[in-house]
Amino acid sequence: MSKNLEFPDVLPVFPLPRALLLPRARLPLHIFEPRYLAMVEDIMKTSHRLLGMIQPSEYDGKERLSAIGCAGKLTQFSETEDGRYMITITGVSRYRIGDEIEGFHPYRKFKVDWNGFDQDHGSTEKDPKLNRKFFFDLLSKYLKRRGLSTDWESLRDADDELLINALSMMLDFEVEEKQALLEAPSLVTRRETLVTLIEYNLRGGSSEEILQ
Repeated sequence: MSKNLEFPDVLPVFPLPRALLLPRARLPLHIFEPRYLAMVEDIMKTSHRLLGMIQPSEYDGKERLSAIGCAGKLTQFSETEDGRYMITITGVSRYRIGDEIEGFHPYRKFKVDWNGFDQDHGSTEKDPKLNRKFFFDLLSKYLKRRGLSTDWESLRDADDELLINALSMMLDFEVEEKQALLEAPSLVTRRETLVTLIEYNLRGGSSEEILQ
C-alpha cells in the first residue's frame, strides 16, 4: 500500500492508550468526540487520508506522548444515525513525533519524521525462528488464565506477521508494553517481546517456570 503513498510532513495525531496499530494491520475505531469527528472529516479531504496513532501516558499529572507512533490510512468509513463515525485504518508506517503545530484545529497536529522505518513499507515479514507449538501452548495458558477464548483454527492458519501483530494489538497489555511491541525493529524481535510479556503476565512478576 505504502509504495506510492504520500508521506506528509505534518500529521493529525490521535492519542489513545493501549490502541496499538502496526504496519499492514487493521484497527477499527469508534469516533464520537467532536474534536475527533472534525479530525476524521479533515483527513477525508486529504489525498493521503493518514491518521497518526500514538500512545499517551501521564507524567506529573500531564499527558505525555510517546516518541514513536504508527500512521494508518483511513480505509473504511460509516456514519451512525446519531452522528458517530465507525472507521478502520490500515497501518502504513511508523513515525517519530516532532514539534506540535499550533492552530485553530480542535485536535492535535505534529511534524513527523518517517526516516528509519523503511521496512514498514516493504513486503510481509517472516519469522523463521517462530516455534508455533511453544507459542500456542504459551498463548493457551495466558488465555485460560484470563478466562478468554479465541478462534484457534484462524490463528493456526495465519501467517507469521498476521499472527504476531494481531496478538500484539489485541492482548491487554499496559501502555509501556504496547509501546515496546510497536518499537520492535523486526517481526522476530516483536515476537520475542510478545513472548516475554505473556510470560511476565503469567508469572505475575515472580520467577516461576511457565511451561512445565
